[in-house]
Amino acid sequence: MTTKLQEKITEAAEFIKKQGIEDVEIGLILGSGLGELGDEVGEAKKIKYDQIPHFPVSTVEGHAGQLVYGQLGGKKVLAMQGRFHFYEGYTLEEVTFPIRVMKELGIHSVIVTNAAGGINTSFAQGELMLITDHINYTGVNPLMGPNDPAMGPRFTDMSQAYDVAYQQIVREVAKEMSLDLKEGVYIGYTGPTYETPAEIKMSRIMGADAVGMSTVPEVIVAAHAGLRVIGISCITNLAAGMQESLNHDEVVETTQRVKGTFKALVKNTLAAI
Repeated sequence: MTTKLQEKITEAAEFIKKQGIEDVEIGLILGSGLGELGDEVGEAKKIKYDQIPHFPVSTVEGHAGQLVYGQLGGKKVLAMQGRFHFYEGYTLEEVTFPIRVMKELGIHSVIVTNAAGGINTSFAQGELMLITDHINYTGVNPLMGPNDPAMGPRFTDMSQAYDVAYQQIVREVAKEMSLDLKEGVYIGYTGPTYETPAEIKMSRIMGADAVGMSTVPEVIVAAHAGLRVIGISCITNLAAGMQESLNHDEVVETTQRVKGTFKALVKNTLAAI
């Protein structure tokens, strides 16, 4: 029996295919200020989110709001220039809808990026962090509700949500680039407020190295769908209590400063996987 969600996924995927998008291998989700990587895609075809059936629309500054298809790092990629967040008022089904559509299009792996606050006291602003695991501190889960076995199992194993073999490839790529790539655990809050100093202290005690307002729902659904995941955070600021104040302008400014290194890391990783 086809569910309502499956119908929406099929409709969106069919529309995307009609735009000449086919044989996609890897999906890219580009976070705040990191969307410029989509501009480097060769032979690019672009589709605005508002043209795609059932797709939400980005409302956050630094998110272009379109899919970009083409060649990057020798792979056929479909990049999301801008993602959706729970705090924008979307349901988690809507937030993670693009992941479902990517799976329908035949994508086998996803590279998820984000701008994050550094919790680990050894991290500096502008560094990149390979996500090795995450803590879901949103209080919700995108898999709650009825489960469609055709999309994935009722109880999803999150032991290796961030693909271990891929992590090793990213480490090797960073080493070749002489890049001091950090590693750690990402903790996801809902936002849109930045966390309090007390929440950051708690997160550090819990074992988190970086904090943000995205990524976790998308990775949960990717794991449910059987997709391999690479996660990379750009540490755009130090978390609450570690610097005087927090603002989104600083987030965008930092990603602009390190975008060259970030783009090179993703492109080189694509070439290596």
